[in-house]
Amino acid sequence: MQIRFADARPSGEYALVLPVAGKDRAPLGSLGDAQQAVGAALDRQRFEGEASSVSEQFINEGGTVRRLLVVGLGAGSNGGDAREKLGGTAVARLLTSGEKTAVIDVNGLGYDADAAARVALAAALRSWRHDRYRTKLKDNQKPTLEEIVIVGGSSGAEQRYTSRWAPVVEGVSLTRELVTEPANIIYPESFVERVRKSLDGSGVEIEVLDRAQMEKLGMGALLGVAQGSAREARLMILKWNGGGAGQPTAFVGKGVTFDTGGISIKPAAGMEAMKWDMGGAGAVAGALKALALRKAKANVIGICGLVENMPGGNAQRPGDVVTTMSGQTVEVINTDAEGRLVLADAVCYVQRNFKPSTVVDLATLTGAILISLGHEWAGLFSNNEELAGELTKAGNESGDKLWRMPLGEPFDRLIDSPIADMKNVGPREGGSITAAQFIQRFIENGVKWAHVDMAGKAWSDKASFTYEKGATGFGVRLLDQYVADVLEG
Repeated sequence: MQIRFADARPSGEYALVLPVAGKDRAPLGSLGDAQQAVGAALDRQRFEGEASSVSEQFINEGGTVRRLLVVGLGAGSNGGDAREKLGGTAVARLLTSGEKTAVIDVNGLGYDADAAARVALAAALRSWRHDRYRTKLKDNQKPTLEEIVIVGGSSGAEQRYTSRWAPVVEGVSLTRELVTEPANIIYPESFVERVRKSLDGSGVEIEVLDRAQMEKLGMGALLGVAQGSAREARLMILKWNGGGAGQPTAFVGKGVTFDTGGISIKPAAGMEAMKWDMGGAGAVAGALKALALRKAKANVIGICGLVENMPGGNAQRPGDVVTTMSGQTVEVINTDAEGRLVLADAVCYVQRNFKPSTVVDLATLTGAILISLGHEWAGLFSNNEELAGELTKAGNESGDKLWRMPLGEPFDRLIDSPIADMKNVGPREGGSITAAQFIQRFIENGVKWAHVDMAGKAWSDKASFTYEKGATGFGVRLLDQYVADVLEG
C-alpha cells in the first residue's frame, strides 16, 4: 500500500473519506453543492458519527460520480485510537471496493504530524493480506486499493510516518507473515531463513544455534520438546546495537512452530490453529525489524526458541525428567506444557551470555489466560512494579493491551515436584499463574523480568480496525513502544 501526504485533494478518480466527530457536520462544508444532500442522507440514516461508523454515499462532483465515506470519530474523541480507527475503518471498507485511491481529508480536525501519521499507520496495517495460497479468488474478492492520500494535518506528517511508523508496519507485517504461514512452510529452520532474508541489510546481527550446540550448552528442556519431531530445533539470536551505554534489554519469544501437544496430544478439532504457537517468537522478530528500520537508539537482544512439538517414537514422555541449561531439573507431567520448557532454556541463555538488565518474554502460553481475559487483553506477570507499569503504559499507547496478573509463593509451591526441582504444570486452577511462576524460577537475582501470555491475542477470529481476521501481529507495537518510551525516552 502506497501512502502519500498532501496539502490539498488531488484531481482525478478517488474515493473521498471525510471524518466527523459525533454530530458535527462542519467537515461537510467542503463538499460544496453536495453538502445539503449528503447531510439529508445522514439524517435519514440516523448517522450520529459514532466511532468507526460509516455512511457510504455517491455524490456528483464536477460532472463525475465520486464515492464518499463519512466516517465517525465519536463525540469528543481525539486520541490515538480515534485516529487509527479512522484510517483502518476507511481501508476495511474500500480495500476490495474497486477503488484504487482513497483520500482521507483530516482538515479542520487540528491533527498534528503524529496524528496524521497515525491515520496512515492504521490504514497500512489494515491493508495487509496473505493471499499466497488463494488461487481462485473472484475479482470482487481481490484487493484493488493501491494508494492512501492523507490531506491536511501539520507539516512533517510524511516525515513522521516514514521515520516512526512505516518501520512498525514492516515489523508487524513480518510477524503476521510468520504466524499465518502453515507449519509445512514455517518450521524452525525455515523460520530462521525467512527472518534472515527479511532482516538482510537492516543492521540486525543474527546468530543461530543448532541442536549440537544446544546439547553442548545443556539445553535439555528445549531439546526435550523437539525430540519427537523430524524438524530440528533452533535458537535464533538477534542483536540490535543502536547505541547507548549500560546493559542491553532482552526480548525472548516462544517459537513452537506447530504444537500437537506431543504425547499429551491435543484434540483433533482446531489443532490446525496451532501453527500460530510461535507468535511470541514472531513478535520478537518483527519488533527487532521495526527497531532496526527506524534506527532505535537502544541495545536490544532478541531470542527466538524454535521447536516443533510432535508425538514421534522418540518423543518426550509424561514423567520424564529433563535437566535445563540452568542446571535445575524438571519433571515433565504434561508434554503439552512445552512452551515454558523452551523459555526456561532461552531466558537462561540470554542472561548468561548477554547480562541484560531486563528480560521480557512473550508466549502463546496457556489456554487458562483466555479463561481469565478472553481475547481482549494479554496477561502480564512481572517481578518488578516499575517494569510492569512501563509495559502497561506501552500497551495502552500501542493498542497491544496488557492486564496485570498476580504472582506469589502459594502459586510457586504448586509446581514443586517430589522427584525433581519442579514439575512443568500445577493444578488446573491458576494455570496461567503457575506457568509464569515456572518461568520466574529461571530468572536470575537482580534481573527485571516480565512475562506476557498472549495466547488470546496472536490470532483473531474477528476483524479489527488494524487487522483482518487471522494473524494480528500482537507484540510488535508493544515492544516498539516500550523501547521508545523507556529505552529511548
